[in-house]
Amino acid sequence: MIREITIGQYYQTDSVLHRLDPRVKLVATILYIISLFLYRSPQTFAVAGVFLAVCIILSKVPFHYIVRGLKAVVILMLFTAAMNLFFMPGKVIFTYGILKITKEGVEAAVYMAFRLVMLILGSSLMTLTTTPTQLTDAMEKLLWPLTKIGAPVHEVAMMMSIALRFIPILLEETDKIMKAQAARGADFESGNVFHRVRSMVPILVPLFLAAFRRAGDLAMAMEARCYQGGEGRTKMKPLRYAMRDTVAYLILIAYITMIVLAGKLL
Repeated sequence: MIREITIGQYYQTDSVLHRLDPRVKLVATILYIISLFLYRSPQTFAVAGVFLAVCIILSKVPFHYIVRGLKAVVILMLFTAAMNLFFMPGKVIFTYGILKITKEGVEAAVYMAFRLVMLILGSSLMTLTTTPTQLTDAMEKLLWPLTKIGAPVHEVAMMMSIALRFIPILLEETDKIMKAQAARGADFESGNVFHRVRSMVPILVPLFLAAFRRAGDLAMAMEARCYQGGEGRTKMKPLRYAMRDTVAYLILIAYITMIVLAGKLL
């Protein structure tokens, strides 16, 4: 399951989404996530689903590669759906002992599951089509006005970039540790959920040690290169908007308009 996480990983190919300015993709992802929680109706979710499907097709990233990231959050999705399904008050349609399933609970569970799926797929699509360096530059550019009030925009963007870079590195480290433990007879697949969670404990200690070691190496490398923050730094590839980015913004405005109109049809 650890190896199935796709958030933070970059899939290199040539597509329309890959060539877009990272600021466009970052703004689009934020607005897309917000749009998922604006309304709760089949119409709005249909619009969001079609929009995401078109983006996936344009990205040229294999669909199975994007979807496999959902395996890592299956437990969270099931837990969220169960909480809505059994504890949402409303019209009772099924009873078993102390458990009651209501019509409103079924609707809430379905809608929440859909939101989580679309949220994970949308976020994964952004990181799969944008390098961590591009994301750092995009965040720094978008948050630049906050520097007027003394906010450490460059440092925050750098921390986000390092966090995204560390996700695939730590996943690879976890995979190596799990293979080493399995070679020594550890079993991570059999047993119930609690047994599997307990079997993951021996992985955490070496994983934390490896993370701290890599963080220390990174800090020493930055100090050796005289890193002093964003003051006076220039960009090797400065961000510049192109015509395709303007078109993308117009499409994004049209999408938000369609979401609002679909939500008003309730």
